[in-house]
Amino acid sequence: MSEVESTTEAPVEALLRERLAPLEPLRFEFADDSHLHAGHAGAREGGHYRLVLVSAAFVGKSTVARHRQVFSLLGDLMRTRIHALGIKALAPDEV
Repeated sequence: MSEVESTTEAPVEALLRERLAPLEPLRFEFADDSHLHAGHAGAREGGHYRLVLVSAAFVGKSTVARHRQVFSLLGDLMRTRIHALGIKALAPDEV
């Protein structure tokens, strides 16, 4: 699948799983809240999602650093398929 196909046709959950695989998540929970934002101007540009990730990659890092890690892996999805993303990023000992 080409980069263009992956960002325009694949389900968002599948794209997130693929892009976040380098974090080797022990837990990955995805929720699509787009239906709650129908009619919202930004909702036309992308969906509203929630994500819970548990990964050893987050050990010793601040919440901001964890979110930066996630956003850096998602790249262009944050400008295209995702309008809003709520992230709960935890280290294994925080679960």
